[in-house]
Amino acid sequence: MPVSSAGGRRRGRSSQLNYWPGFVDALSTLLLAIIFLISVFTVGQFFLSRELSGRDTVLDRLNRQIAELTDLLSLERSNRRTIEDTVTSLQTTLRANEAERARLQGLLDSGGAAQAQAQELGTQLETERQATGRAMSQVEILNQQIAAMRRQLAALEEALAASENRDKESQARIADLGSRLNVALAQRVQELARYRSDFFGRLRQILGNRPDVRIVGDRFVFQSEVLFPAGQATLRPEASGEIDRIASALIELERQVPPDIPWVIRVDGHTDQRPIATSQFPSNWALSSARAIAVVQALIARGVQPQHLVAAGFGEFQPLDNGNTEEAYARNRRIELKLTER
Repeated sequence: MPVSSAGGRRRGRSSQLNYWPGFVDALSTLLLAIIFLISVFTVGQFFLSRELSGRDTVLDRLNRQIAELTDLLSLERSNRRTIEDTVTSLQTTLRANEAERARLQGLLDSGGAAQAQAQELGTQLETERQATGRAMSQVEILNQQIAAMRRQLAALEEALAASENRDKESQARIADLGSRLNVALAQRVQELARYRSDFFGRLRQILGNRPDVRIVGDRFVFQSEVLFPAGQATLRPEASGEIDRIASALIELERQVPPDIPWVIRVDGHTDQRPIATSQFPSNWALSSARAIAVVQALIARGVQPQHLVAAGFGEFQPLDNGNTEEAYARNRRIELKLTER
């Protein structure tokens, strides 16, 4: 019996110890997972650091290339001055080498031991002479380029000066032509004014001193009732005599005025301010224009040259009298003849 109890105690302790292997396995698995995650993080950090390092390397390389390009640009800008300084230095070196050669030649004459050294120095001197020749050639090329640029600049300056001189001459000719044109225009205006005065004087003689025909400023004014019935654009039969006399005066004017003077007789139609709206004349514009055209056609039919006639309608918008009386309306209904430039 005692032996049985001792064996039972051992089996109880063994059953209690069986939990630890599972716990240890779980802990080991958790530890391995943590180590794996740490390894993945470390590898990621490594590749990220490598990528950043590569990017920094590229930026450094680009910065070095920019610095090199800047240096090359500065070197190119100072190339000519450097070459000139180099030539001067080489010339100085050449003189020094020639002096050294002369000295060595003296030593060579005094003993053959220095002959090899003299030959070596002579070779060096020849090499330096060749380098000096190349530098001189580069300087000569640069001088030729500078001379060519100076010649081009001189040619451009000459062309600019010639252009300025031509511009000044053109301006002077334009000013002279303008003044001559103004004088010619003034003369033409004076001649036209003289012919206008003669024309109006002849019309005054032909038409006589009538209250319904008068001169206003530079225009000969006919009251519309002299030529047209009220509200119509057909000439009165009794107006034929007036049109004949005006046409004869215009034909005489055509014979007197030189052909090189551009002139016209402008026939202006005017109405009063009272509106008109008929099937034939929907507005005062239409009535005034039709009356002016009727006078022009009548003058052309009597032999006046068409190129010397212009018809214009002003409607009621150029009144002589702003009143509202019948007398004011009668004054504003008119046909005007104006001798003017074309």
